[in-house]
Amino acid sequence: MPPVSPMLAKLAREMPVGDDLVYEPKWDGFRCVVFRDGEEVELGSRNERPLTRYFPELMDPLRSCLPEKVVLDGEVVIAGPSGLDFVALLQRIHPAESRVASLAATTPASFVAFDILALGDRDLRTVPFGDRRALLEECLSDARPPVHLTPATKDPVKASEWFSRFEGAGLDGVIAKSTGLAYREDERVMVKVKHERTADCVVAGFRWHKSGGVVGSLLLGLYDDAGNLHHVGVAASFTTARRRELLDEIAPYRLQSIDGHPWEGWAEPEGSNRQGRRPGAPSRWNATKDLSFEPLVPKLVAEVAYDHLQGDRFRHATTFRRWRSDREPQSCRYSQLEVVVPEVLEAVFGA
Repeated sequence: MPPVSPMLAKLAREMPVGDDLVYEPKWDGFRCVVFRDGEEVELGSRNERPLTRYFPELMDPLRSCLPEKVVLDGEVVIAGPSGLDFVALLQRIHPAESRVASLAATTPASFVAFDILALGDRDLRTVPFGDRRALLEECLSDARPPVHLTPATKDPVKASEWFSRFEGAGLDGVIAKSTGLAYREDERVMVKVKHERTADCVVAGFRWHKSGGVVGSLLLGLYDDAGNLHHVGVAASFTTARRRELLDEIAPYRLQSIDGHPWEGWAEPEGSNRQGRRPGAPSRWNATKDLSFEPLVPKLVAEVAYDHLQGDRFRHATTFRRWRSDREPQSCRYSQLEVVVPEVLEAVFGA
């Protein structure tokens, strides 16, 4: 019965190799545990929150494709013209029921299964993953879109090929699991290998840490060809000592007023300046979360590591590498970012 906390993965930069490893593409969507008991279907998020109301278009396909009583772990994704579209997924969270219905028709979601936790009355969480995978393949042998079984291979060469090739379809990297692995809820016992690149970005603002008195995150910007500074993401992973140091390092650039700042129109919810990304936009996951920011003179440049872009911004939080005093802020443009050749999603499912 719900809720279930999904099994998690720890980050690696090198592809692990071993006779007992199974490799899968790492999907970029909403982690989702599907519970089916007859006509009843429930979708649970990674944080054990219900997702069912946001994806009504998946209910009937799941009923038609899945066994009568089953619990599956997987990912809800939306396929767009250029691959997986995480922004379209975000549009599903918190809107009115009529808006959900409209989006379900115009940008329908899919479910990609990669593990099975229960079948009938049998709890499979202590069963080795190799056996669970065999059961999953049997259960989904007749599955058809929008329900999919994730590809899997034991060949590390093939996994490396997927790692490079499928990034153009919006996938995050590769997951490696041991065939003997039990399903261990909320533990980082799988391995995820993700892409990493670097970019030089303008630091045009910061947010306070929740503990108070130190930097929580640096707000990053890139210029487009028209000279507009877009908010493209944050760098937020720092030690406590580094957060204190950063406050001293950015102190000469702090502004008492946001007047004249490139993002001044975003300081208020109804600001008139709508060009680019809004660093103060409300969180779809937590409407009470404070996303206000302190402006900085946009003269600081930081080198950050990132995994990949989603549209015109970094998909995840970046990692701060160093200050780039040798770079002019106006030179920090989108053109420096590597463009990945698009890959058709059908090729991923066909693998």
